[in-house]
Parts: sequence; C-alpha cells; structure tokens
Amino acid sequence: MRTRGWRLTAAALLLACGGAAAESGTDVSCKVDSDYDFSLSERSVIFTRSSGVPRQLVMRQGRLFVDDRWVMLNADDRRRLAEYEREARAVVPLAREIGLEATEIAFLALGEVATGFSNDPEATRRKLETARKRLDARLAQSFSANRYSDDALGEAIGAAVRDVLPTVMGDIVGGAVRAAFGGDTARLQRMEHLDTELEALIEPRAEALGRNAEALCMRMHRLDEIDDALDYRLPDGRSLDLLRVEVERKHRDGA
Repeated sequence: MRTRGWRLTAAALLLACGGAAAESGTDVSCKVDSDYDFSLSERSVIFTRSSGVPRQLVMRQGRLFVDDRWVMLNADDRRRLAEYEREARAVVPLAREIGLEATEIAFLALGEVATGFSNDPEATRRKLETARKRLDARLAQSFSANRYSDDALGEAIGAAVRDVLPTVMGDIVGGAVRAAFGGDTARLQRMEHLDTELEALIEPRAEALGRNAEALCMRMHRLDEIDDALDYRLPDGRSLDLLRVEVERKHRDGA
C-alpha cells in the first residue's frame, strides 16, 4: 500500500513525539497511512493517486469532485468537508515547521560535536554552514505554503548529509585520535560529558518540537474522524477512506 503524500506527518510524528512525552510522562505514537498524494491550491484540497478508483478527489468549500464530476452531498457532509479543508490547511504549515525544526536540531547537535572535537573547529563550522545553506536552498525550491512533501525533505537532507558528513566525521575522528595520543585531557574530558552537554542544549527545543508533533498528531486524528463520519459513498458503496490514523499513548514506568 502506498503511503506517499501524507507520510510527511508520520515521519515528523515518529521523530518528534517522544519529546512531547517528557513533561506528561506519556509516550505518544501516531501512525498515518493513506493511498493518496496530498496537495493544496488556493481554493482546493486535492487528493491524487496513480492507480485505483477514484484517481482524483477535490474538496472546495464544502463541495466534492470525484474523478470527473461534482457529486451530491447532504448538508452534514458539506459541513464536514468544510471542516476537513480547514484542518488540512492547518496541518501543512505545522508539518513543515516540524520537519524544518527537526533538521535544525540535527545540525545543531552535529555542529556541537564537530566543532568541539575537530582539529580545526572554524573550518568545520564553515563546512556545516555551507551544507546548511545548500539545504535551505533545496527546501526553498521544494516547498511552498500550500505544498509539502517528506520525500522532498528527505532528499534535501540526505543530499546535505552526503555533502558534509564524510569530511566532518573525518575531522571529528581525527581530533579524537589527536587528543588521545597528544594527551589533550580537556578535550577528552569534554568527550566524556558530551551527552550531558547536548541534552542541555537540545532538550528545550526538542520538547517544543514534541509538543508541536503531538498537536499535529491530534489534527491528523481529527481529519481521520471527519473522513470516517462522511455519509457519502462511492458508486460501489465504499467510503472514501482518505486517511487512516492510529494514536497510541503509553504511560512510562515511574511516570
């Protein structure tokens, strides 16, 4: 089963929801699945897929277009679809924000490690800044206010990592080896406390990211509820089944 389009939210949620649990003592997981690619235009919410029936669905101000025609809806479904459109438009910028913030945190952590242990911290920092600028440029080309794809995000991040990681890791390993053989006790001691330093640096942002991810999860769940509540049926009697969301909360031991 294809899970493109909406998969961006699943990826963001799986990445960030653990941070959302830090204050509540609850671990949250949210699995999102869909057969459709998803996009927005100024007036419409659009679902498409390369195979299957229907191939295209368009929501517009409480109306529904299925493949080749506008379909008849009752008043309750028109209200539901209008709410669906509002929620869908709120999901896209939130998902985009989560993806970008997760990327920012990753670069922040990598930068702390690299500049702390590189033989030439300034040169390593410049490499990271260059990689980040390339990533920002790719993201700017890939995303707009109305369209977002985790495939594009993954490709952009992957390209940035491929550009910089081998060199940065060489700097880190080289610095660690030099510290070990050169008796650089200050650097070696910092290596021992790196986890604590990174946690203090990243935790506040990770918690905020987690809260946004949990909010996104709840919005996706609401979209699924609206979808399930529609009275409209396809000509063969099937429901639209645009989206499937599973939310699970587990209380951690000692919470």
